Amino acid sequence: MTALAPGRSTRRLVLAGASVLLVALGLVALMVVRPSAASPSGASSQSAPAEDSVDAGFARDMAIHHQQAVEMSFIVRDRTDDEDVRRLAYDIINTQANQRGMMLGWLEMWGLPKSAAGPPMKWMGHTVTPTGEGSLMPGMATDAELAALTAAKDQKAEVLFLRLMTVHHRAGADMAQAAAGAAKTDAIRNLAEGMVRGQQSEIGLMADMLEDRGAKP
Repeated sequence: MTALAPGRSTRRLVLAGASVLLVALGLVALMVVRPSAASPSGASSQSAPAEDSVDAGFARDMAIHHQQAVEMSFIVRDRTDDEDVRRLAYDIINTQANQRGMMLGWLEMWGLPKSAAGPPMKWMGHTVTPTGEGSLMPGMATDAELAALTAAKDQKAEVLFLRLMTVHHRAGADMAQAAAGAAKTDAIRNLAEGMVRGQQSEIGLMADMLEDRGAKP
């Protein structure tokens, strides 16, 4: 295992704690917003978004995006004993699985299908044609990259995971930024804004972790 510089270790713990706090605050805000959005008589009540809306499109696509992040985190968790990487993987599993459940729950509440009939990313004003290599959207790992992560161990697995997740987070933050600026429901806007902050924080954290291992993003 690579020894960590004291200053960087402190920053790592602060960033990780800040990320968890942001998620917690976001979840509290969502619990406050959700009842009024679901109730027609609430002061902030909003009608359910249309099937082709930004809100629905983001919820569907980000649920898929999050699912792969959770999958990669489970893979690396079982292939390293490094406490920092395992802690990051645990945070991603819990945060993104929770957010995914929220988005699928909102689709259910809105009476909308959980999968789109057309290609992904249409809600952002463009579409993505899957390559057939397993990467359905920007930032997602290919089947070959997932296989390589599954075959790797220890520091090799750590570095590959950190690189793949950095790319994954960058694309996810871009998607969330677009939704935060264009979604019509408070629930999606609040969630997307929290995702941007959380994933950008973790991108910085992963850059430090890669540097500790003598690797580049």
